[in-house]
Amino acid sequence: MEINKSSNNEIYRFGGPLQIGLHQDGKRLTPQRKKILGLFEDKGSGNHLSAEDVHHLLAQADTRVSLATIYRTLKLLVQMGFLHELELSEGGNRFELSSQDHPDHHHLVCIKCGRTEEFENEHVLQTGRLAAERIGFKLIESTLNVRAICPDCQ
Repeated sequence: MEINKSSNNEIYRFGGPLQIGLHQDGKRLTPQRKKILGLFEDKGSGNHLSAEDVHHLLAQADTRVSLATIYRTLKLLVQMGFLHELELSEGGNRFELSSQDHPDHHHLVCIKCGRTEEFENEHVLQTGRLAAERIGFKLIESTLNVRAICPDCQ
């Protein structure tokens, strides 16, 4: 895995959405924050990484960032809407790049190895919409985590 060390991506440019959002909250666009978000952008949407995965991949690319910094940065990037957090009942969280193309998607999660695969299903979305409307809720997002055992772990 090669991390783009000098990205000219729109998100990072002076005045880009990451820098503007950080500046509004009185925070800086640090090299560590750029590296962590850059890692997710290089991996693309649909990849689910734990904080430990991020730490390992950055270390492989000779980028030293403490695990504590990674946890703080992941939480910040979730709050800012750049990443989405997937909470697993088996413990630990995974993070993925937020996607405007597929905001309401679902996950199959292997309870043994943590492998996570995405899927979309209009029936699940419609059921969530109807339930929210019936009870008077305003639907924000609809996600379903299906716990299963992947073929490799069976």
